[in-house]
Amino acid sequence: MKPPAANVEVRVERPPRPPHPGSVQARPYYRRWSPWIVAAATLACVVVFLVSMYVNDCPRRNSGDCAAGFLGRFAFQPLRENPLLGPSSATLLKMGALDVSKVVHGGQGWRLITCIWLHAGVVHLLINMLCLLFIGIRLEQEFGFVRIGLVYLISGFGGSLMSALFIKSSISVGASGALFGLIGSMLSELITNWSLYANKVAALLTLVFVIVVNLALGILPRVDNFAHIGGLISGFLLGFVLFIRPQFAWINQRKAAAGQQSAPVKRKHKTYQYILWLSAAIMLIVGFTVAIVLLFRGYNANDHCSWCHYLSCVPTKRWKCNS
Repeated sequence: MKPPAANVEVRVERPPRPPHPGSVQARPYYRRWSPWIVAAATLACVVVFLVSMYVNDCPRRNSGDCAAGFLGRFAFQPLRENPLLGPSSATLLKMGALDVSKVVHGGQGWRLITCIWLHAGVVHLLINMLCLLFIGIRLEQEFGFVRIGLVYLISGFGGSLMSALFIKSSISVGASGALFGLIGSMLSELITNWSLYANKVAALLTLVFVIVVNLALGILPRVDNFAHIGGLISGFLLGFVLFIRPQFAWINQRKAAAGQQSAPVKRKHKTYQYILWLSAAIMLIVGFTVAIVLLFRGYNANDHCSWCHYLSCVPTKRWKCNS
């Protein structure tokens, strides 16, 4: 029998620590875009959080035992219940938090998307949105709103899928899977456009270090590291597909006057870029298809991987990992 919603453990997707924007910078030969989709996504998350607090209505449901009671209907749940300054788990479920049983047995697959826009509290929301602005604006300036929007949404969906395959007893909310996807796409963009970077080795080491540190911090309790891993893998593969750049020699040749072209015609992309593009596209299609089929068949990945739960939480003397 499913426990009451108020006692459901809520796992948050911890926001990644972003790399310094100056550490990964391509040569300035390409179009620069005016960013707006990142700001729109940030605003959407803030609005959804405010709606969640309005629906939560802590003073009415908890007889005034709320944090920051002066906020009235927008007051937070008691800190002993939600130390992140936010709504109850019941409200998060009502608003669309990821609950595997409702997805698989209730036909509520939309929760794989809606959970990306929900946050467990002000602290969770603030850190996530700062990271989104810090990472996303730079990427949108270089690649435009369409590609960044696709990476954000598909990576968030991939994080939800990975989480749903491994975490069965908790609900999950947060945009961190999508944020890890943006970082993963930065890594693959660097690899596929390797020849276009001046400080490529330093940029690669910086990104790898940031990814390793953030995944290591994800082993803390009540942090959904599976969403981080799923988002990271999805974004990494999407970067090869969406962020491929033409070679600078090809751009120069296109700009040159027709009568001045004496050298052989340059190819737009190198062979290894095409190979990476095709391989990543195949892995994305196959991976998402298999994951969706397994999820709706009630597959529990923990039954076939006895150690995988350590990827999301490692028990110590200071904390336990069970619900």
